[in-house]
Amino acid sequence: MEGNSENIRPDTKRFRLVKFFAYTSLGILIISSFVLSMVISERATTVLMNNHENDAVLIAENLNHQVFHYFVLPVLRKYGAIKLREKEQSDLMDKIVRNTIHSFNIEKVNIYDIHKGQIAYSTDRGLIGLTGIAGMGYKIALEGKHSSRLTSREPAIFGTWFMDFAKEKKLRTFIPFKAEPPFSYIGILGVFELTQDLTKEYESMVKFRYLIFAVSLAIMFLIFLALLLVVRKAEHTLRKRSQEQKLLEDQLNQAERLAVLGEMVAGVSHEIKNPLGIIRSTAELLAEKSGHDQSQEKLSNVIIEESGRLNTIVTDFLDFARPQVPNLQDCHLEEIIDRNLSFLRPELDKKGIIINNGNLHGRSFIIKADPELLYRAFLNIFINAIQSMKDGGSISIEIEEEKEDYRVEIQDTGIGISAENGKKIFNPFFTTKEKGSGLGLSIVKKIIDGHKGSIWIESEEEVGTSVFVTLPRKL
Repeated sequence: MEGNSENIRPDTKRFRLVKFFAYTSLGILIISSFVLSMVISERATTVLMNNHENDAVLIAENLNHQVFHYFVLPVLRKYGAIKLREKEQSDLMDKIVRNTIHSFNIEKVNIYDIHKGQIAYSTDRGLIGLTGIAGMGYKIALEGKHSSRLTSREPAIFGTWFMDFAKEKKLRTFIPFKAEPPFSYIGILGVFELTQDLTKEYESMVKFRYLIFAVSLAIMFLIFLALLLVVRKAEHTLRKRSQEQKLLEDQLNQAERLAVLGEMVAGVSHEIKNPLGIIRSTAELLAEKSGHDQSQEKLSNVIIEESGRLNTIVTDFLDFARPQVPNLQDCHLEEIIDRNLSFLRPELDKKGIIINNGNLHGRSFIIKADPELLYRAFLNIFINAIQSMKDGGSISIEIEEEKEDYRVEIQDTGIGISAENGKKIFNPFFTTKEKGSGLGLSIVKKIIDGHKGSIWIESEEEVGTSVFVTLPRKL
């Protein structure tokens, strides 16, 4: 029944398992490509931030030096105190800062007071005097350390993990403003905040992230296609092996059945053959003693004829049942066929059948084979050809030398064989004749197979039949 798992062959189950793993692997490959692209892009993002942070630190150190030496010290000497609210000091600070950050990717610079956390100076004058916007970065800078954080003007839809649609990305770096030698003992004077616009860089990173994902997905898909091709190949191989295994099982079962049948036939035939010989000899004796009694003579001849036919059938049974082990020796293939034709010459002449065997004249086809077995095999083939022609005809015989074999073709102009019967022609006990055992061609095939050759038939009804036999030159 369909759907019964018990009836599913093991190789089919294995294939379904392989197919399941193939499609499961596609999901795993897609997830893997996604994770891989994220890991690579996040790593690239971290490298980008570190590079810009290092740039900001270097700029801040230079800014620290410029502001301390060209603003703090001169202003203290001249005015005695720093008051950035005064325009002259504010302009000087602005000039020094802008000259220092000129040509660098610095959008904004804030300088925080260390006492109130108030912005004492900013390149954006609208921020001067504001407090409470520095955050944790300011506190870390007061401890003598620098830090950076990435800010967005609006939240990203899916954060920064895969899709980031924020319109602006800013990197804010906080660095302590320290006194330089010989005034290092003074310590921290304030806090620098440098803001860098990384919007374009981040857009490039997002595109890079998509590119990595697309490339990874394409590679994984190609791997999956290769795996799918392997699975398809495995499916084809498994199906082919399954068919071959089924064919071998059928052949083995048939061989076992035929072996049992052969043993039975051999036993029965042996038991029949002896009494049959006695019946025939008795009938011959009665025919001799019948004198002029035509009725008794006629009955005796019928017994003789029918016992002869039965003897032929029993002999066929015995030939089919007993093992056909070739007695290999060097022999000539053309001589074996000539013997057949000589034996059949009276019947050929009687039916007006012409033999065309010009291909054999003057040529020698030496083969390692059992001449007696081949004689019987070709005799069966010729007898079938003769019986297929009721009103005369012709039989053509050709032998061709191939690479390692001889190929014999025996073609007749008889009634031919139907396509349906052609499929069963070598089956034991199959016959289309009223009188016959149906073992003739089975015995022929058994003999040819025993010589490691092959036999096949091509036929067309009302046109004729061609029998092809290939035999290796040396076994």
